[in-house]
Amino acid sequence: MDNTSLSGCWIIDAAHSSWSDGRFPPDMSLRLYLEFTQDRLRYHSENDTDRTQAVRTLDYDTILDGSTSGLAGSPRFDTVRARQISTLEFEILELLDDDVIVAAYWRFSEDGRTLWRWGVGKSPLGRSRTYAELFVRKD
Repeated sequence: MDNTSLSGCWIIDAAHSSWSDGRFPPDMSLRLYLEFTQDRLRYHSENDTDRTQAVRTLDYDTILDGSTSGLAGSPRFDTVRARQISTLEFEILELLDDDVIVAAYWRFSEDGRTLWRWGVGKSPLGRSRTYAELFVRKD
């Protein structure tokens, strides 16, 4: 399987996801739109968990070699670095002024139906928490 087969829309499975501070929203609504080419990742996410606010989005297009690329949609990050570890594994770093705000490890299942994201993120207040998020491919 090459990474292009991992492209598609991924929906969070809130019942199987968690944050270390225990504050994971049970009604979390997050969609990832991933487009892989041989050496690139185009990422678009939509988070509409808080229905009183506009949908939060994040967008980037980056090469999968750990190079720094710009991103749009978040005041928390200004750059991203992504690197492919194996056919099904990726490291994603989201940074602000060269400070790592989110460090994530992505692992797709062998059948390409699920994606686990594990990582550590730092809030705007400087507090860190770990997370484990399960996504299911939407056909």
